This record gives sequence, structure tokens and C-alpha cells, in this order.
Amino acid sequence: MEKLFSYGTLRSKEIQMRLFNKLLTGTPDQLLGHKLKSLQIEEEFGMADYVVVVPTEAPSDPIHGVVFNISSTDLAKVDLFESNAYKRIQVTLKSGVVAWIYIEN
Repeated sequence: MEKLFSYGTLRSKEIQMRLFNKLLTGTPDQLLGHKLKSLQIEEEFGMADYVVVVPTEAPSDPIHGVVFNISSTDLAKVDLFESNAYKRIQVTLKSGVVAWIYIEN
């Protein structure tokens, strides 16, 4: 199993059903030393507003999210779902859990 930290759309039950055909269970956690930045991504029917993680100067700046346990197959689905505005890296969360996260590319 892989650990995935979600701070945005992947927490949506609708998105989970569409992407994985199931609901995920997760645990609240935080990523420190980062903040969310607005991002516009061109989609099929125009521009859409999203957020992306970027580092900050303050190591205590938190991003609240959820850690999900997912299969490597499901992680590959997320790679396809996320636009090329994001890249996937591993981070250590406040709890000490090491998880994948999508940040600004």
C-alpha cells in the first residue's frame, strides 16, 4: 500500500468514486512548512481554479489534509488524473508518516 496526502480535490467523495470506483478512508494530518497557492488549469470547457502546495519560509506553516492508504494501481490513476501543473514527491508529514503529495511542477 502507498500513502497519499490529499489537501484538495481527492478528498471529494464524487472524485473518489469517479477515479477509484470506491470511497477512500483516511486519517487527518498536516504538511508543515508549506502553503496553498491558487492555480488556474485549462480544462476541456475552459479554465478552472485549483490550489497547489508551495514551500514557505516558516517551518510551522501548516497545510491540513488527509492521508489515504491506496494501492500502487490507484496511485497510477491519480498520476493520470493530476494535470502536468503538478508533480508527485514524497514528504514527511507532521505525524511522521511518509506520503506522496502533488506539488507545483
